[in-house]
Amino acid sequence: MDLESAARASAHGQAVDPDVLLEASERLCDALHRCDDPAAALAHIDAARLALLGPGLLTVNVDATKPQDPPGEIHLLRAWTSDPLAYPVGGRKRKLRTPWTEQLLVRGEVFIGEGEASLAAAFDDAALIASLGLRGVINVPLMNGGRPRATFNVLGTRAQWQPHEIAAVRLLALVARHFILRLASTLEVADFAGSVRDR
Repeated sequence: MDLESAARASAHGQAVDPDVLLEASERLCDALHRCDDPAAALAHIDAARLALLGPGLLTVNVDATKPQDPPGEIHLLRAWTSDPLAYPVGGRKRKLRTPWTEQLLVRGEVFIGEGEASLAAAFDDAALIASLGLRGVINVPLMNGGRPRATFNVLGTRAQWQPHEIAAVRLLALVARHFILRLASTLEVADFAGSVRDR
């Protein structure tokens, strides 16, 4: 089974063939070993995501909250995307305190969203997500200094995630963490390394 066939199988909730997993892992390790550009590294990581999980979307948001922002608001800046037409780099979101923001952006816990109702409860742009054929999300917080500084967001066409898929996304997020924090440091995000929501 090649990587394209594996992606189709994974889109239907089937386990990835161990040989395909090995091939995708080796490709990613070889690519990242020689990669110094964060955006290019994320493109390689997204290729592994596609091979392992099938069709979907990968975005990366960084915390752009500033000390002068109103208490209870969290500001996010999109730093990378696999779909620049629907979700362009530079897009900003203002989030108020909700169960989703508390879990992901305050406590730094992974969020698993399955099905349209779950996505609608968490996201203002649920209609756009649905229009792209996406029915589930895994948001992984990336920690720095003990607090969430960015999120690694994978959306897929399945309405329910398998445990091995969640584990794969969490591992890819850890692989991406170094590159994402480097990318964030190059963006015009005020005091990214030290600003946090203490409220």
